[in-house]
Amino acid sequence: MAGSVNKVILVGNLGKDPEIRRTNDGRPIANLSVATSETWRDKNSGERKEKTEWHRVVIFSEGLCKIAEQYLKKGSKVYLEGQLQTRKYTDKDGNEKYSTEVVLQGFNSALTMLDTRGGGSGGGYESSDDFGAQSAAPARKPAMAGAGGGRGDMDDEIPF
Repeated sequence: MAGSVNKVILVGNLGKDPEIRRTNDGRPIANLSVATSETWRDKNSGERKEKTEWHRVVIFSEGLCKIAEQYLKKGSKVYLEGQLQTRKYTDKDGNEKYSTEVVLQGFNSALTMLDTRGGGSGGGYESSDDFGAQSAAPARKPAMAGAGGGRGDMDDEIPF
């Protein structure tokens, strides 16, 4: 294999408000708890089943941390792009433990809000500058059908 890819894409809901901490030099770090769910019907009983997975997400990008702090809250629907990272730590009893998290940092991470503070659909923010610089630029919104071009009412006859 010539190369490898470590990319995670999640679309889910926040299980609690973002937790914002600061490093010694004042940079923010945001911790999110994101739930993704799948539903299906049991073949035998016909009853609806649901399975929820919880994901730990850590944001090191300063611009994305500001967005998370200002606009995200428990229940917010988000689209996230990041990388998996596993870290080793020692708990208070001296036992070594491992934690795998989705990490958003650098130029290949994104955070898009899929609903606004009012609960409707809305814009988002991405971090996608070159050389690892982070920004909070508005994400592009899809064009509305029939907007701007006057071609929304196509009820005239086909010319051939």
